[in-house]
Amino acid sequence: MFDAPLVQKLPPVVAGLLAGAENGNAPGRVLVARGPHGAGRTTLARTVAAAAAGRTLPDGAGWTVLEVAGHRDESDLPYAALLRLIAPVRDLIADLEPAWRTALKRVLSGASPQVERLALSLALTGLMGTITARRPLLCVLDDAQSLDGPSRDAVLFAARRVPRLVVLATMPAGADPGGLPVHEIAPLTHDQCRELLAQHAPDLAREVAAAVIALAGGNPAALIDLAGALTPEQRRGYEPLPATLPATSPLRRRYRTELNSLPERTRTLLLLAAAQPPATLPALLTAATLLPAALLPATTASPPSSPSIAASAPSTASPPSSPAPTSTSTATYDKPAGPQPVDAADELAGFAAAERLGLIHIDGTDVRFTSPVVRGCTYAESPRSHRHAAHLALAEALEARGERLAALLHRAAAATGPDAALARDLAWAARTAEPGAAAEARRFAADLSPDPAARGAALLDAARSAWLAGRPHDAGLLIRRIPQAAGHARVRARGLTAEMRLPEGRPGARELLLDVAAELADSDTVTALEALALAGEAAGRPGEQGRYAGIARRVTGRQRGDEPPAVTLTFHHVAGLAAMADGDEPAAFARFRRALDVADRVIEPGPLLRAATAGILVGDGRRAAALAGRAAVLARESGATVLVPQALETAAIAGLASGEYACASTAALDGAALARATGQPILAAVHTAVLAVLAALVGDRATTLTRIESAAGGPSRSLCEWALALLDLVDGRAPAAALRLAGVVTAPPGHGSALLQVAVVPHLLEAAGQAGTNSFGLDAVATGFDRWAGRTGQPAWLALRDRCRALRATDSEAAEAHFAQALRHVGEAGFPRAHTELLYGKFLRRRRRHVEARTHLRRAAETFRLLDAEPWAEQSVRELRAAGERVDLPGTALDGLELTAQQERIAVLVAGGATNREVAQELHLSPRTVDHHLRNVFARLGVRSRTEMARMLNSP
Repeated sequence: MFDAPLVQKLPPVVAGLLAGAENGNAPGRVLVARGPHGAGRTTLARTVAAAAAGRTLPDGAGWTVLEVAGHRDESDLPYAALLRLIAPVRDLIADLEPAWRTALKRVLSGASPQVERLALSLALTGLMGTITARRPLLCVLDDAQSLDGPSRDAVLFAARRVPRLVVLATMPAGADPGGLPVHEIAPLTHDQCRELLAQHAPDLAREVAAAVIALAGGNPAALIDLAGALTPEQRRGYEPLPATLPATSPLRRRYRTELNSLPERTRTLLLLAAAQPPATLPALLTAATLLPAALLPATTASPPSSPSIAASAPSTASPPSSPAPTSTSTATYDKPAGPQPVDAADELAGFAAAERLGLIHIDGTDVRFTSPVVRGCTYAESPRSHRHAAHLALAEALEARGERLAALLHRAAAATGPDAALARDLAWAARTAEPGAAAEARRFAADLSPDPAARGAALLDAARSAWLAGRPHDAGLLIRRIPQAAGHARVRARGLTAEMRLPEGRPGARELLLDVAAELADSDTVTALEALALAGEAAGRPGEQGRYAGIARRVTGRQRGDEPPAVTLTFHHVAGLAAMADGDEPAAFARFRRALDVADRVIEPGPLLRAATAGILVGDGRRAAALAGRAAVLARESGATVLVPQALETAAIAGLASGEYACASTAALDGAALARATGQPILAAVHTAVLAVLAALVGDRATTLTRIESAAGGPSRSLCEWALALLDLVDGRAPAAALRLAGVVTAPPGHGSALLQVAVVPHLLEAAGQAGTNSFGLDAVATGFDRWAGRTGQPAWLALRDRCRALRATDSEAAEAHFAQALRHVGEAGFPRAHTELLYGKFLRRRRRHVEARTHLRRAAETFRLLDAEPWAEQSVRELRAAGERVDLPGTALDGLELTAQQERIAVLVAGGATNREVAQELHLSPRTVDHHLRNVFARLGVRSRTEMARMLNSP
């Protein structure tokens, strides 16, 4: 029995068992809750016991709760657990039949443990039946694998026969449940881990918290032990984190006891599997043949056949204090002349013993530890000399299999001092590796390099790779290690630090990038160009436009013309931004379009994102969305996880700009989840704010407000203001909407503002027209939008330009001509066109041209209904009735219509068993909105229940 932090809630399956026992008489309600050490098995058992004890039945009765914990040293004492289990109800024994009474009394007295098992089982059944005749009974068997067999068998015998009885047993991962139903205790989610850390270590830097969460692998006890052992420097992110649990951790002592219970041969095999980077099963078996015989003795003891959990007592042996060997290790090892004879069947048997204990999983050729904690403890509990030998053996085995980088990493882990040749090999191999492996290779290369300049360059490259792999804490530590003598690497490191801060919206990041660009403009053109591309929004800041344009001219003037496509694209992008800073819109458009022309030859995700931004700035939203989607795919395939949510943000904004709202919603939903998973909460908030705008566009007030609350200001504030203004428009509060949108248009340049300040203009002009105001500098805003939209040449923007001209026209003939022209643009459809139809229909109705008005209003209502934009559809219907429409709209019935993208997501989640609340959390909706969408889904699919819908969607 081991106490983990109180994090486990009452699982629905357990709540169902309790409710079933209260409402029915069927026996056989048994459940095994299984999970690794520290996952909260005992805490869960206590939570369930407390929940049962606190329940009250309609007749006023409560539950009887009996609890017993297994102890390994009592597992061979017959009925020892049963004696403790029934002790609280021993006074009821007197009411049983004489034979049963005698059997139980003999057990309780301890006089005769050899009671005939059937008689005892029948007696226990009678005792529990006496209890359940009055009230339901819960039996909690904690660490059931350590109960004595006769006690466990007697309880299960009774459970199969006694109604209103629930038996909850807890067992460690890997334990055999004996055919009983199992509830696997899942690791904590990322958000649950953050909540737990906030309670126990609220002072952790955000990057440190993310790294601790990754190290703990969702294990609550490990999370608390790790956080509690950190030094003040580690808590602030100034020192590396420990490689695994501290030696004094109760959880580590528990794993130490389990590891020590295994044969030495099995422990050595586990060490090979724990050494990083991981190897496949064939490579591990080959490496085992390369170890000295002393490290892999013949099997002399039978492996444990079932899990046995000992008390968490400190080990008498002193654990090794060093978490992992580094290039400065003083350990030495003379490898034997040739491989040792090893039987593969013996090795597989050794792994099987560890698998039965729940330490590893073997899936085909993959050997995976059940959590990072188990892997770390296994490695740290091995002697340093054994770890050294394991790395060398793995290096040789992997080299023979052609796995060059993995072999080099193992050789580096076993290195005992500087090695310039190995450092060069690692740096060369890292060029084509995914960022996570490249970061490790470059870190080792820095450690092994005797030259300060080479060491600084390797550390900088390692930091960038670590950041791309979603490990900002490691990246920051590597940057701090760059020596002063590293020259320009220190300057480039400042640029990387600023780049890492950009998605977080930290102040000063763009100014720092401009400083780096200015310092490197004449000596490192490519790095200066990258800094300018990243600092692009400075081109729109009044106080920085001149400086940006001046530095950009210095850098772009060094373009030779023979650069790779990615660099050529960036030159055009930066030149376009500089032209924007100079106020030369035609030149900016020309440069951005040249960047788009180059994009098809670019395969790097970063430059593709710049091309997507260029596409947005010239109004080509569909092209921008396609480029951003391609960047997301390439970033995901290359392992640059930190760039994926950034690419999806650009795709979402592009979809929003082009009217592809379903695509924008998909990108933003995926981007929000990935941003949270990669430790980018500010970026996640931006995605959520985009989702708020999309909800507001269709008039979904509850969902909009829920998403705005989740976004919580910061760089997403302008998007949230846009969403609130759209709700004001839906509700007829035009003055409030105009005031909000004017604030967005006149706000200082910030995250995504270049597009945002253009995209909101049609809504601003609409709100201002309805409010009857011409303040906020609307003439200049309208003129700027008109000029920009015309220059894009895109039908969607041209249609919006003509709509805005109609709204601003001073005579009805001009307004009508502009409305008609807006509807003539080919390719403009969906929500924006329906909105234009609604505005045109309103215009015609107010001029008493009801017949013509009804045509446009009917189209608007039908489109809004198809898009599930009910408030806008209702507004269209009100206008229709005011125009004399006396019949219901044709086609307003939903039966047979296709699902919208959001409805389809909801349907798939519900068909998979998710509740409305779970769907709401997944999709950032309000439960009320989910319920509304689900009713429409039922109507469109022609079904009447969730079960019927699931059957339809899951049918082949």
